[in-house]
Amino acid sequence: MATAPARPLLLLLVLAFLGAGAAGWQTKTVVFLLAGQSNMGGRGGATSGRGTSWDGVVPPECRPSPRILRLSPELRWEEAREPLHAGIDAGNVVGIGPGMPFAHAVLRSRRLPAHAAVGLVPCAQGATAIAAWSRGTHLYRRMLARARAALAQCPSPSPTPKGECHLAALLWYQGEADTISRRDADLYTARMEALVRDVRHDLNMPNLLVIQVGLATGQGKFVDLVRDAQKRVNLPNVKYVDAKGLPVANDYTHLTTPAQVKLGNMLASSYLATL
Repeated sequence: MATAPARPLLLLLVLAFLGAGAAGWQTKTVVFLLAGQSNMGGRGGATSGRGTSWDGVVPPECRPSPRILRLSPELRWEEAREPLHAGIDAGNVVGIGPGMPFAHAVLRSRRLPAHAAVGLVPCAQGATAIAAWSRGTHLYRRMLARARAALAQCPSPSPTPKGECHLAALLWYQGEADTISRRDADLYTARMEALVRDVRHDLNMPNLLVIQVGLATGQGKFVDLVRDAQKRVNLPNVKYVDAKGLPVANDYTHLTTPAQVKLGNMLASSYLATL
């Protein structure tokens, strides 16, 4: 039987435990923007038959989880499932991309607080050059509008009365379209740096983490020039993950489903190294 002096101590321990639980429920949904072109949009399993359909194969690393959310085309949070870019990457057949395996890897790391969720905001659009993402373009405005909606309509895990969201990073995989023209390849570094500066300024997040993916393939002959341009981006808190060498589908452009799973894990490792 506990002695009288021990009871206040026991009460304090119980309150501390309950407080820790409440703090857990108050943890933020950690939000990531996914932008770029088709390899971010995801073509894993969607390249056979001239890319007219997705094979529907969802590996374990991409299966739904109540702790992984996506912002829908209608700007509502919902449980994420493949294809993650359905309804976003307009006019294209979409399949597996790096987003879901990225989210699973982040959660598996246990580096996020208990009860935290990962919120994915798909924004990619296939066959787009970086100039199509510059400030004032439709894709740029859509990306920022989706980012703001994600933060404004933050999901709240019950019984929390109000959720909190934190925009953690922009994951960027783009550049294949800029390998067609020598001029576009030469301008890539400057355009990428301008994009990062503009996004940070317009979201009022001057230190927003940006993780860019080094090209595995391209649509033209200047792949090496664009890859070099990506590596020359010289801004703080911009990381580089290299997709070169990952398995490519028989269209010679898009990553396979296993490659996308690998890339998602690589992106997660890059993000987690910043924590």
